[in-house]
Amino acid sequence: MLRSCYRPLERCLGRRGGSDGLIWHSDLKPHASGDYSIAVVQANMCLEDQSQVFASPSATYVGVYDGHGGPEASIFVNKHLFPFMHKFATEQGGLSADVIKKAFSATEEEFYRLVKQSFPIKPQIASTGSCCLVGAISNDVLYVANLGDSRVVLGRKNSGDKKKPVVAERLSTDHNVADEEVRKEVEALHPDDSHIVMYTRGVWRIKGIIQVSRSIGDVYLKKPEFSRDPIFQQYGHPVPLKRPVLSAEPSILKKKLTPQDLFLIFASDGLWEQLSDETAVEIVLKNPRAGIAKRLVKAALKEVATKRELRYDDIRKIDKGIRRHFHDDITVIVVYLDQQKSSCLGKFKRNAIGSTSPPVDIYSSNEDEAEAVLLHSLT
Repeated sequence: MLRSCYRPLERCLGRRGGSDGLIWHSDLKPHASGDYSIAVVQANMCLEDQSQVFASPSATYVGVYDGHGGPEASIFVNKHLFPFMHKFATEQGGLSADVIKKAFSATEEEFYRLVKQSFPIKPQIASTGSCCLVGAISNDVLYVANLGDSRVVLGRKNSGDKKKPVVAERLSTDHNVADEEVRKEVEALHPDDSHIVMYTRGVWRIKGIIQVSRSIGDVYLKKPEFSRDPIFQQYGHPVPLKRPVLSAEPSILKKKLTPQDLFLIFASDGLWEQLSDETAVEIVLKNPRAGIAKRLVKAALKEVATKRELRYDDIRKIDKGIRRHFHDDITVIVVYLDQQKSSCLGKFKRNAIGSTSPPVDIYSSNEDEAEAVLLHSLT
């Protein structure tokens, strides 16, 4: 049943964002315990962020997949992770941390199999990867699973402080070696490699290459035989590996939701590079629900303009590819948690299943053609 939702009709209800043709948004849709809103702005020549929401009466799944090295890994995760979660949850009688870990592992293994098959004709696929942030809500329990540096922040009532009625609570861990604790974790796993983390081009990077320490894909940094292959070395720098330097093991949080938990903001790091957790929560708190994800994207773009001493209108006129010099792809999903199950299930029909996923390329004049071209490399 879940597999039939991959090319959802609901996607057609999303819209490009007016004068900025690189923004796609879906203003407001119901899920079993509230509403949700999605927005995406494309900066790269090919959109590397992919995302989705799957909503049924029994569960709501949210996914944000921030690709790097190309869109192949994030597109693959977008097509395969939720079906694995659904499959394992059905087999094991419900959602659990073990189900989610198994789904991540199966997705990683399937992508590795694809890379092995595609490598002789497309060796670059070994260097594509994706951060992966997933939220799953079932029976008032929230699971958050994360690889990489996308982030989910909870807006929670703070009844003890009238000056600050809602607080921002980060529910995910950023697996990025810009964080000193993450650097120490990586160094501790590789005591015999003094160059496991290097300061390169103004930031800390694993092997001088990549900032995130966990991902789906990036096979050349996990399987030594790929980085040593002469075919791959024509397209990338050889990386002498004794063992994998990246992990596909997600951090998982389980939380019982309470009436104090108001909303969740899931977003790729493109948003968090521009807005603090507290600023994002304040924007959601103080504005109408409809279009709230797009409002967060625009707030981030206005911050980009301010930093560059430009007008917001100047940013909107910059084309994809060139725009990547100003900001990253940005994906935002806001999920409201109303806790009023009877009224929410009335709005979200008891047998209904809904799914929303932005197009694989925002700027294409023919979204189906763009999807066909990008997915051709994955089949």
